[in-house]
Amino acid sequence: MSPSVRGTESDVKRGLVKPDAAFFCTYPMTFDHTAPRRPSRALGAAIVFGTILLSLAAPAAAQRPGKAARASRIAGPAPRIDGALDDAAWRAATPIEDFVEKLPDEGSEPKVRTEIRILYDDDAVYLGARLRRPDPENIPVPVTRRDASSNAEQLVVSFDTYLDRRTAYSFSISSGGVRGDYYHGQDSQSDRQYEYDPIWHAKARVDSLGWTAEMRIPFSQLRFGAKNRPWGLQIQRLIPDRNMDLYWVLIPRAQDQSGWSSFFGELDGIADIETSRGVEVVPFVAGELTAEGNRDPRDPFDRSFAGRAGADLKVGLGNLTLDATVNPDFGQVEADPAEVNLTAFETVFEEKRPFFIEGNEILTGRAQSFLGRPTYFYTRRIGAAPHAGVDGDFVDAPRNTTILGAGKVTGRLPSRLSVGLLAAVTAREHGRGYDSLSGVTTRLPVEPTTGYGVLRLQQEIGSQQSTLGMVFTSVHRGVGEPGGLERLLARDALTGGVDWRLRFEQGKYELTGWAGFSRVSGEAEAIDRVQRTSAHYYQRPDADYLDYDPLRTSLGGYTASVRADKNAGKLTLWGIQVGVKSPGFEINDIGQLGRADVVDFNADLQLQDTKPNRVLRYLRVGHAVVGQWDFGGERQAMRFSHSTTAVFRNYWTAAVRAQYSRAALSNTLTRGGPYMATPESWQLVGSLSGNQSARTTWSVQGAYVDDRLGGSRLAMNLRITTRPSARWEASLAPAYVRSTTARQFVGRASGGGAATFGSRYLFAFVDQRTISTQFRLNYAFTPNLTIQAYAEPFASSGRFYDFGELAAARTSDLRTYGVAAGTTITEADGVYTVTDGDQSFSIAAPDFRFLSFRSNLVLRWEWLPGSTLFAIWQQDRSEDVFGEHEIGARSLWDAFRARGNNFFALKMSYWLKAR
Repeated sequence: MSPSVRGTESDVKRGLVKPDAAFFCTYPMTFDHTAPRRPSRALGAAIVFGTILLSLAAPAAAQRPGKAARASRIAGPAPRIDGALDDAAWRAATPIEDFVEKLPDEGSEPKVRTEIRILYDDDAVYLGARLRRPDPENIPVPVTRRDASSNAEQLVVSFDTYLDRRTAYSFSISSGGVRGDYYHGQDSQSDRQYEYDPIWHAKARVDSLGWTAEMRIPFSQLRFGAKNRPWGLQIQRLIPDRNMDLYWVLIPRAQDQSGWSSFFGELDGIADIETSRGVEVVPFVAGELTAEGNRDPRDPFDRSFAGRAGADLKVGLGNLTLDATVNPDFGQVEADPAEVNLTAFETVFEEKRPFFIEGNEILTGRAQSFLGRPTYFYTRRIGAAPHAGVDGDFVDAPRNTTILGAGKVTGRLPSRLSVGLLAAVTAREHGRGYDSLSGVTTRLPVEPTTGYGVLRLQQEIGSQQSTLGMVFTSVHRGVGEPGGLERLLARDALTGGVDWRLRFEQGKYELTGWAGFSRVSGEAEAIDRVQRTSAHYYQRPDADYLDYDPLRTSLGGYTASVRADKNAGKLTLWGIQVGVKSPGFEINDIGQLGRADVVDFNADLQLQDTKPNRVLRYLRVGHAVVGQWDFGGERQAMRFSHSTTAVFRNYWTAAVRAQYSRAALSNTLTRGGPYMATPESWQLVGSLSGNQSARTTWSVQGAYVDDRLGGSRLAMNLRITTRPSARWEASLAPAYVRSTTARQFVGRASGGGAATFGSRYLFAFVDQRTISTQFRLNYAFTPNLTIQAYAEPFASSGRFYDFGELAAARTSDLRTYGVAAGTTITEADGVYTVTDGDQSFSIAAPDFRFLSFRSNLVLRWEWLPGSTLFAIWQQDRSEDVFGEHEIGARSLWDAFRARGNNFFALKMSYWLKAR
């Protein structure tokens, strides 16, 4: 449900706050976009072609020699995974003991001993660990849910199973017995994709010598290359209560940004194992009971119970994996966060459906992160809410489009080619509207039958993990079916592109880039709608470089970029990039694009000191410049920033960032109208956080923005998390935001002067306040059985004042109503009446006051490996009043008393595996 803010083109969108995500708002701030006039396509093609030739011709530098370890094949019974290390099999393995300290004293010999043994059989790889400490009584043993962070000791083993020096699987076990796992889709330790949830086992025990751990990781849960090829290996031991990190292969802090898997040692000995994953099926059933506090007995569509069922299928195809799904679940327990959006641009939400998560790094290109690269495949497009709506006093419309079926093939071939192929079909959907006065029910189509296709290939070249990739996507809608949807949606959409990453000196230097195209086609009304969206605004009256044609039946565009980076060094890091997105570039049928018609330039220089001294452990000072122009040559933004980050000896972290933005011209503020000037502005952001390894952690952040038109923004937030005992965790996160936007778009009216091309572009000041507090309380019976409580009272208000119209294009001057000569403005019953000479028009008062209280209680039980039961109680209370705007601290209490609904849900999945 998305009720409009009256008198504006903005939406106030609301969703259920997910249990493990912070609330966020998109505030009414201007985001500028800009570029040189009519860039040459030939020049862009030359840059692309030349960069690819350089990449293919790059010399293959030899890898540095590294450490090596050996896995031993189990001759007798496999170890029992109980954490005891008392099985005879472990005695046959050679221990890995040559660890190096990274923190606190980089390169020194560890003050505690660590012994790791690795075994394997036909089905799995096993890891046994003896982690010694002189004070075992002080080892923290918190119990949390899987993948959650804590102050426990942690052992992490990472396998580069293809030995591609680029990707890796990581598995962790804590001193409290909690498992964690994630996938590194690129050569970066910080790139952790926690959506990877394999089926494996691990146990840990604390004893008089320290603690021990055992892991069993089935080969069926990994993807790997040739049978007898070594794997890359890294082992890490984190000891938070002593602020100590130990690594088997030390990656100096000065090179943390240049690589991860490329530094690994090698694990030899694993031979003659099969790469097939077999067959896995995960069916699920779910039911939801709604106890509505706002139930209306006149609503003929009122339903208190809804159920659904579906299944995911996985089949191993050698080095590739086939996944298929029918009616995939739309989010486990989590739902999209609430937001207040007063901009013209879409909010991007996180994917939560298991089918679309695994292998997503290949299909979406996440495995190759390029700054600013278009998102050709945004998985949430498939099965999204219908585009059309139905009118009526009561409406019954699907929240999401039904996915009739979807399948994908992902994996990596021995030739070092990564493959991702996806196809999906969604159903034709209808909505119903009921008119209570006439008693008539109307049924209309709201979404056509749609087919989606995605192909992603990425070839690794050379020995420096350089890559060359391509992507192609296709959308076809059955808009020829009766219902008029052909006037709303494009019939066909094609996009494609190439990208490249050329690495030197093990990632110390990189040259990256991309080039792509798009084409959408359909009925003239549908393509006209595309031209007029916020991504393009082709209809702008003073954009003489744009070819707006309401009769065109297709629209095409292109994008390209090239970037150079230095990612490692004892003192300096830097990057520089230039990129373009042509006005006709359009990928939003299956991808995600905020704004086309831009030429971007950005450069940064970072100075760092990674060697600890008497005061600091780490210091980084950064400088950056960002510029944007549109294809008309008008500067849309120019920002200069300075940042400093310091880690003190006590592991407190302080950061500050200052930014200055020059005055510019915006081609989006008038929402399809002429250029409008934006003012100079200043921004200051500061944060301070305590030692994140402590039992109680905290952080505080503040930000202030000011501009020459009287706009400002003050934001403050605090977060405190404490673990009073091994199984309990509690957190509190209050936040406050007060912002004044000097030029908030309100609407458009006719009767304007020649200086604004005959239209009135209406603006106002808006004073917006937001107060919220998040409460979380978690209890873990075991790592596989947890209960989580979440509550967030939230209040937001907006007061609009000093209404006026843009005086002339290319300025920020307003003719303020009631102040400008010949104008008056009066308000009655929530409507402003404006008189300007002999003309008059009205504006519905856009002031709003929104209260919300979201809470839930979630029981999660992994009752069998890969099989999970969720029991959920969720409460959703809200109050939305237009024409009112006063809120204060008391409003949070008022949110508790707002009317709302209670939801009770039960979901169960069952993992089946067959050879």
